[in-house]
This record gives sequence, structure tokens and C-alpha cells, in this order.
Amino acid sequence: MKAWEKNIRTIKHPYVAGYQPKDYSVTKLNANENPYPPAPGVVKAMEEFETSSLRLYPALNADELIDEIAHFKQVKPSQVFVGVGSDDVIGMCFLTYFNSGKPILFPDITYSFYDVWADLYRIPYECPKLDEKFHIKKEDYYKDNGGIIFANPNAPTSIAVGLDFIRDVLEHNQDVIVIVDEAYIDFGGESAVSLLEEYDNLVVVQTFSKSRSLAGLRVGYCIASEELIQALNTVKFSYNSYTMNMLAIKLGAESVKDTEYFYQTIDKIIATRTWSKEQLEQLGFTCMDSSTNFLFATHKSMAAKEIFEKLQERKIYVRHFDKERIDNYLRITIGTDQQMEQLVNALKEILPDEKNING
Repeated sequence: MKAWEKNIRTIKHPYVAGYQPKDYSVTKLNANENPYPPAPGVVKAMEEFETSSLRLYPALNADELIDEIAHFKQVKPSQVFVGVGSDDVIGMCFLTYFNSGKPILFPDITYSFYDVWADLYRIPYECPKLDEKFHIKKEDYYKDNGGIIFANPNAPTSIAVGLDFIRDVLEHNQDVIVIVDEAYIDFGGESAVSLLEEYDNLVVVQTFSKSRSLAGLRVGYCIASEELIQALNTVKFSYNSYTMNMLAIKLGAESVKDTEYFYQTIDKIIATRTWSKEQLEQLGFTCMDSSTNFLFATHKSMAAKEIFEKLQERKIYVRHFDKERIDNYLRITIGTDQQMEQLVNALKEILPDEKNING
């Protein structure tokens, strides 16, 4: 090893995103993207966008976007922080809030970026295990720690906890920051935003990537006390002042304005999720009760990896995690009705005939 190599910051287990096929004709159900287009107002604003303005820096504080989010969530603009997707927001939260030297806590099965950020920023961490049914055990978060983060609903399990659970965790951790990652909250569960007036150490993170069909634009945000948001901005402006580009600010704001389209799209996905779960269970799958835009499923007689590979041969992409405890599960994004019908028909071809197996 060369002398300078030992000083390079490396990550043993970097985050691995879902496969992104270049062929857009495939049935892509592996990245929890929204199958429907962005709101009509977003399309109109895109068409009318004055490209000559790109020679200028974007608004430093992204006020147009922050004001719309604050209005929609009924909080003060000074309680909102925006970033390049919720990944950027959470990463900035780790850098800003988790500096005590004590280990932070997050579940062993959850969004796999958490341990990457912890390693990157040299933050010690512990991962309490989910129970046998993949539920978070609140008692595991009563011990001394340097901060807490958990996804609600959790990913990839799709399971949500209630506000009483979150309040209990907050009551036992009033001296550290508690982050609730609500990337999928619009598809089920109760948002912890309603608890912000009670707890000044709570940070709630959300994203435009799922329910607002803007994964390609990269817009995320968090809501917290004014003091916590001010701390985030201080770190952000010391790191990269202009994180939000001009187009993301404009189109993101337009997306928030169209509440009717927003709720219509969510209702479509929830209805398709219900139908898809019923179909999969008829085919021998066991699915978690999902509060997200995906299903977490295991089959009773065929290994998840084999199903994953056979679907891929048919140009249908779902997500398989080669990880202990969940390596026999598939995470299946809810697509359009047509896409889910394609999936079900393919599975009927792939899966063994239960009648032949049983008799």
C-alpha cells in the first residue's frame, strides 16, 4: 500500500441502489418510483421555464419551495429545510446532529443508507433487531444513545408504527435528536409532524420522490423546530450553499400546489396495492401489511432469488436483498394496474403448480 492510500476515506459497505435498466420498455418495479407522471402544473411550469435564467445562481434559501411546503404542512417556513432528495437531507442531519460520540440507534433491517452515512462521518452506531415479525421494539430505544433514526413506514418491510409508538420513543429520548424518516408516509400511517409542537428534538423527513412522482428531480425536506433548522442551514451553507437548483425549486413548488392530483395518485396506488396483495396471496405469497407504495413478500415454496431471476428474464424487475433475515423476500413496487397484471401473469408461469406439488 502506498503511504497516501491509508489516509483515503473508504466505506466498507457502500449503498447499492436498485438496478436501473437502460431499456425503458421493461416493467420496472424495483425502485419504489411512482408509476404516474408529475402533476399537470409541473409539466406546464417545465414547458414555460425560462432557460436563460440558468446563467444565474438559484435562490439561496429556496424560498418559493419552502413557502409552499410550509403552507401545505401548516408550519412556519423557518421550520422547513430542503435538500437534493431526502438522502441529502438525512445525510446533512447526520453531520449536524449526531456528534456526541455515543452510538446512534436504528433498526437492523431498514433503509440501508443509514449505516453508510454513519461510517462516512465516523459516527458509532448500534442496530437493535426487529422482532420475528419485523416490528420495531420500542424498548430497544430506551437506553443511552447519541441519537435515533428510523423509517416510518419502515423499508423494506413496509410496516408502519403509530403516533403512540413515536411519542413513547421521544419521551424516553428527550436529550437527543430523534429523526423519523417518512419517505412513504403518504401511502399509509400517521405523520409525526403533528408531534412537533410537543417535542423540540424531533425531525421529520419527507420526499418528493415517491408520492409526488419527482424521483428524477431530487427534492427532499425535513420539518423541525426553528432552532434545529437553523443549525442545519448553518452546516449546509458551510458545505454547499446552493444545493437546490432553479428548476427543482420551481417544479417542486408547483407539485405542492396541486393537492387534488396528489391525493388522486395516492388513492390509485393504494387501490392497486390492495388488488396486488390479494393476487400474490392467491399465488402462495405471504405479504406484510403494507403502508407504502410497495409490497414485501415471500413465497411458500419457491426461493425469492429464483423468482427474482426468472422475472428478470421476462424483463420484469423487482428488488431482492441478499441480506440475512430478508434474503427470501422480494420488495415489489406498486406500478400501474397494467404493470401489476403483467407481474401476476408472469408469476403464474414461473411458480410451481401447487396442485401437482400437493398431490
